[in-house]
Amino acid sequence: MAAPLFPDLIVNGETIPQAVVAQEAQNHDAPKGKPGYAWRKAANAIATRTLLLQEARRRRIATDAAEVGPGRFETDEEALIRGLLESVIDSAAPDEATVRSEWERDPSRFRTPPLWEVSHILIPAEPSDPQATTTAQQLAEQLARTLQSSPKDFARLAKAHSACPSREAGGSLGQIGSGDTLPEFEVALRAMCEGQISASPIQTRHGWHIIRLDASASADVLPFETVRPMIADAMEKAAWARSARAFLAELVRKAEISGADLQNPPEDQAS
Repeated sequence: MAAPLFPDLIVNGETIPQAVVAQEAQNHDAPKGKPGYAWRKAANAIATRTLLLQEARRRRIATDAAEVGPGRFETDEEALIRGLLESVIDSAAPDEATVRSEWERDPSRFRTPPLWEVSHILIPAEPSDPQATTTAQQLAEQLARTLQSSPKDFARLAKAHSACPSREAGGSLGQIGSGDTLPEFEVALRAMCEGQISASPIQTRHGWHIIRLDASASADVLPFETVRPMIADAMEKAAWARSARAFLAELVRKAEISGADLQNPPEDQAS
């Protein structure tokens, strides 16, 4: 009989069937040709869950499954782990002075999103078709040069050449915010001034764009009272996560585990 490919996972004397680890391994990515990487991550995940369930049962935690979505409830194990963590972790909200101190550390982190009034001309091209891409680029560059010397022709050229439905409105996309368009498009917008037409076409997966920034509203720093709830919530969640990690680290320190390495998880290994 051939020896098993991976060692048994044993947590405080409780042996976990290898079929359970194999099923969990399907939820973890691994570098090509290194299936052991996914197995080790799965073994660590199950060892962690087993430790928490063992502690919950030792403490006789009893809690009902909570609804996590419309008609969707926690499993019994998920409810046990949640109940355990709720019983051992203090999730008190930070006080006002602490929240204000975090805001004052760098108020510029908290801004309104920028808004832009934008028009464009889209010359379509499939990135997988080099010849079409080159042809589209040449046309887009020609139009960009024309518009640098004759910007008043933007609407006319948009209607004549753009593949976007916005051509019927002279290329106008209306008002857009951060995340409303493709990353390359937004990067170009952020570097432009009001009234400017991009001197060179911008390539995205849709083709080549000539962009005109018609108007912009800069991102303003938000006052403390506006962002206080968001900062307090983020700080409370961060504190909860630190406490949870410390609690788990103590369980790991006291545990007898073979077949998993919770001290040096695969993410930290050059496997």
